[in-house]
Amino acid sequence: MGRRLGQHFLFDPAILDRIVDALDPSDTDVVIEIGPGIGTLTERLAARVRRVIAIEKDRELVGRLREGYGNDGEGGKGKGEGWASLPANVSVVEGDALELDWHGLIAEATVPPSPSPVPGSYKIIGNIPYAITSPLIEKALTPPLPGVVVFLVQREVADRVAAEPGSKVYGGLSVGVQTVAGAERLFTVRAGAFKPPPRVDSAVVRFTPMPDPLVAPRDHAEFRRFVTALFGRRRKQLRGAIRGVTGRERADVEAELVRLGIEPTVRCETLPPADFVRLFDAFA
Repeated sequence: MGRRLGQHFLFDPAILDRIVDALDPSDTDVVIEIGPGIGTLTERLAARVRRVIAIEKDRELVGRLREGYGNDGEGGKGKGEGWASLPANVSVVEGDALELDWHGLIAEATVPPSPSPVPGSYKIIGNIPYAITSPLIEKALTPPLPGVVVFLVQREVADRVAAEPGSKVYGGLSVGVQTVAGAERLFTVRAGAFKPPPRVDSAVVRFTPMPDPLVAPRDHAEFRRFVTALFGRRRKQLRGAIRGVTGRERADVEAELVRLGIEPTVRCETLPPADFVRLFDAFA
């Protein structure tokens, strides 16, 4: 069950508790959970927050999850081994997490309902599919921003989003995330903790959105394209990479870099996210 959507279900109680702890949950929190699967994380989360909105794409899983929660207090009947019994503060929403309006779901869950969630008024958690990790991270970090995001992702992705300038895995994803949020790689989860085990290890990463992101929301898409284009020329010196991206003359590029206080001969993977923002403002 769930295999056709590439799902791997996490059962280890200690790891599940650590993931919930990483969210710093409180009894006033409203939380979006991506990919509840069979509800093992959902059950622990629901015990520590006010409301969980669990988004699941697999229709069969949705039906089984909904059998296990309700006001009658008899959740979990007939589910079989491993299935969680979900309480009444869990709402299971069927749909594609990339297509659903998360902000609309949060706004409906507020008391009273509001047109849009207040920034920082909700949190996001999930064991997210490897194939759509980057777009889910991008969506999670779209304003109005959550207070915190905790995702279980492929270990390689966790390394990339939290990478520091100059490291081998530092790239466009690192810069794109770190101009909007702090990114922490918390701990590794070995493949054997899942059923069925994936082919790679996973890791838990936590994003803490900045009160004042370095890039304005209206510029996010263009900024990502600019950064991706620069990293596509990472073997070149910065002046050459910028010339390739912008088509500007060498003398103009070098003069602008000098004005910015950035050495023209460095390579882009050595620059911190804030310098990419300065380059974007000057050259895009």
